[in-house]
Amino acid sequence: MKPNFIDEITSRGFFHQCTDLNKLNSLIKTNSIKAYIGFDCTASSLHVGSLLQIMCLRLLQKHGHQPIVLLGGGTTLIGDPSGKDATRKILDEKSIENNIKKIKEIFEKLLDFSNKKTEPIFVNNAEWLKKLNYIEFLRDIGKHFTINKMLSFDSVKLRLEREQSLSYMEFNYMILQAYDFFKLNEKNNCILQIGGSDQWGNIVNGVELIRKLSQKEAFGLTTPLITLSSGAKMGKTESGAIWLDEKLLSPYEYWQFWRNTNDEDVNRFLKYFTEIEIKDLEETIKDEKNINNLKILLANEATKILHGEKNSKEAEKTAKETFEGSGIGKNLPEILLEKKQITNGMQILDLLVNDKIFKSKGEARRAINEKGIKINDQVVDDEKKIISSSDFNDDILKISHGKKRHFLVKIY
Repeated sequence: MKPNFIDEITSRGFFHQCTDLNKLNSLIKTNSIKAYIGFDCTASSLHVGSLLQIMCLRLLQKHGHQPIVLLGGGTTLIGDPSGKDATRKILDEKSIENNIKKIKEIFEKLLDFSNKKTEPIFVNNAEWLKKLNYIEFLRDIGKHFTINKMLSFDSVKLRLEREQSLSYMEFNYMILQAYDFFKLNEKNNCILQIGGSDQWGNIVNGVELIRKLSQKEAFGLTTPLITLSSGAKMGKTESGAIWLDEKLLSPYEYWQFWRNTNDEDVNRFLKYFTEIEIKDLEETIKDEKNINNLKILLANEATKILHGEKNSKEAEKTAKETFEGSGIGKNLPEILLEKKQITNGMQILDLLVNDKIFKSKGEARRAINEKGIKINDQVVDDEKKIISSSDFNDDILKISHGKKRHFLVKIY
């Protein structure tokens, strides 16, 4: 029998919990369903911490189901307390609208629009949340929620146990998310909500609200929260977030992030973040003795999904030129300088302190003292070094920080 959506997410390690797995599994074997995942729009781009959920949306389409992408224009005004130690920064509506527009562009690259039956539906929950009458909402929806149960959910309980502030505004978030599921069920016949395991309580609330208000059956399914073998959260590195928008992070830097995956994480990430058939993947993992080849495979496939095959191949070529050859990879991240900035020389610490390399002169100074900085493959041992036009070859200079971070400085 051909594998279905549940079979594949289980074999790839995506499955964590479901409100009624047997019933949902039986249903999707014979029916095409609509399922949604919500994304708050707190930044102009998602980062790889959201990628597992996006891969779920792609798998839904692959197996003939229609994904709904909920972009939380309404809930972002409040902020989800799940997994947070403090209240999120409150954004104004104009910023949120701009973020929604940018994030939608990312989804347009990642999801398939070629089949009308499975093309994604985009919704913004501001459409119904901003129209709510507070008194009516309390009478019609709020009566179905008990404080006792709300206090038992991790998103609330953990904050209170740590004696960290939880505003009444954030406390309402789980009711609004449950209401989102109810509205999508009512308007779009959406019967499944998918989210990370920290969303379990919110998702169960939605399933129960639909049953109470409409006497309909709906389902909730969660994926595991992804952490690195080091224990760090997925999506953040020392140099910043791994954004999905190429204007914030180049295809090469994205490729390099996957290439630098810890050995312990490679096999797991190949299942999560590539679309190689699981049977072929397991054979490849079994047969390949060189872990670095598996890392390159991961980097190539993950980059191809987001940035396309051409950018993936160019990133691999750039890495090969940078690490194995003596040349300078042309697609390395760039830092642009005006000619007048180096006419009279520029202190190396001033050059190193920018958004791409170091955040402070102290960090840059430590890296130089630890012999971690190279200019054109030569170790820099003087923190007072002056960069001049003689350091440039055809108006290009290469800066390296350690073995894995490389940048091109270009004069224009």
